[in-house]
Amino acid sequence: MEHLEIERKFLVRSDGFKQKFTSQTRIVQGFLNTDPDRTVRVRIKGDKGFLTVKGASNESGTTRFEWETEITAAEAANLIDLCEAGILEKIRFEVPFGNHLYEVDEFLGENKGLVLAEIELNHEDERFEKPDWLGEEVTGQIQYYNSQLSKKPFKQW
Repeated sequence: MEHLEIERKFLVRSDGFKQKFTSQTRIVQGFLNTDPDRTVRVRIKGDKGFLTVKGASNESGTTRFEWETEITAAEAANLIDLCEAGILEKIRFEVPFGNHLYEVDEFLGENKGLVLAEIELNHEDERFEKPDWLGEEVTGQIQYYNSQLSKKPFKQW
C-alpha cells in the first residue's frame, strides 16, 4: 500500500538529546477527527501548515496509512479553529543518530512533562541504534498517540 508510515515510539529518559539536535521547531496541532480508524490532523510547524490523514495502526502499532499535504499556515490556523477541543503544542527536536533521524517531541501545556521520540523506518524489522537518552518503547500504546493526548492530556494520568 502506498503512503505507509512505519515508526516506533519511545519515552525519553534524559535531556541528552538536546546536546545533539540539528533543528528545533514549534508545532501547534489539532484534530478534526480523532477516530482511531481515521484521524485527521491539522498542524502548524514553524511557518508551514499541513493537513494529514492517518488510518488505523496494524497489530504491532508500527505501521499505518498516512497521507499528508502542505497548506499555508493561515489555512492551517483557520482549520485549527474548527478542531476538536485539546490543541497540542510541542517543540520538535530533530536528532540524527546512527543512520536514522529521531524526532523528539517535548510537549507543552497540559502535556508538559511528556517527552517522546519517534523513529521512522523503511520496514518493521529494520535495525537501528538506540541512544542512551532513549527510554521505554511505547509503540502501539494508544495513550501516547497525539490524537489521544489531545483528549486525555498527560497531566490527567
